[in-house]
Amino acid sequence: MEKVATRDAYGKTLVELGKTNENIVVLDADLSGSTKTISFKKEFPDRFFNMGIAEQNLIGTAVGFAAAGKIPFASTFAMFATGRAFEIIRNSVCYPKMNVKICATHAGITVGEDGASHQALEDIACMRAIPNMTIINPADSVSTREAVLQAARYQGPVYIRLGRAKVPVIYEPSSLQFEIGKGIQLEEGKDAAVIATGVMVAEALKAREILKEEGIEIKVIDIHTIKPIDEELILKAAQQTGAVVTAEEHNIIGGLGSAVAELLAEHCPTPMKRIGVKDTFGESGSGEELMKKYGLTAQDIVQAVKEVVKMK
Repeated sequence: MEKVATRDAYGKTLVELGKTNENIVVLDADLSGSTKTISFKKEFPDRFFNMGIAEQNLIGTAVGFAAAGKIPFASTFAMFATGRAFEIIRNSVCYPKMNVKICATHAGITVGEDGASHQALEDIACMRAIPNMTIINPADSVSTREAVLQAARYQGPVYIRLGRAKVPVIYEPSSLQFEIGKGIQLEEGKDAAVIATGVMVAEALKAREILKEEGIEIKVIDIHTIKPIDEELILKAAQQTGAVVTAEEHNIIGGLGSAVAELLAEHCPTPMKRIGVKDTFGESGSGEELMKKYGLTAQDIVQAVKEVVKMK
């Protein structure tokens, strides 16, 4: 299966947007080579702004552009975008509902060798807690393109979570039905529903094939929009299968697993297991090694499905 990094798709899509909308401006915090905003810089140097290693200024300046009628895309690593600039995002972006798009790369454990200081495992939780913030975590390069294009048309704050590593291409551009706030059911199944986001969607699809050989059929759902979450699709899957597993490359506290658990607890109590980093920091290592160590593989999903099915 072809693999493409979501950050690469982001860089290409920015150029595509820039050619059709002169209100698009791009800001970076001295990481344009890594975030891939350098592609936009080369094509539209007069609409690109390197803010240096000053993340609060990055977001604050983006707010100024939004106030002037521009559509700013502000990028840096997820750890710094959501950590160092949290207060600016809360008070200057989300409180007044400014039209700022924060597209953060290098999220999750697959940042790999950069280690714990750069592996953002709490960014979704931070952004979920802020009113008016829309959160998108695309699974592959094709859905990343659609997320960025739709974010540009969407009026209001958006946080798009992107990765460093190359990931499998899941979707066909011609058939992808992507809509902010609506999940995508990729596979049907009666025994359990695996609700995944980001890089874990590909792992969920692998798990489905393993489980199929053992006579267990699972739904696979891509929840690319964490907030607002697709309540209707999740509740329907829980009702139809009676067992749910969530899968995310994020701390199990505050991310997709928490969002689904909150929903099910209030509307449809269902046996559930959460796949994710178990409230710990990461460490240095290859992305593949870390996915195995922290329990984020297809085999981990397989085991969780078997356990949750027994709970029905």
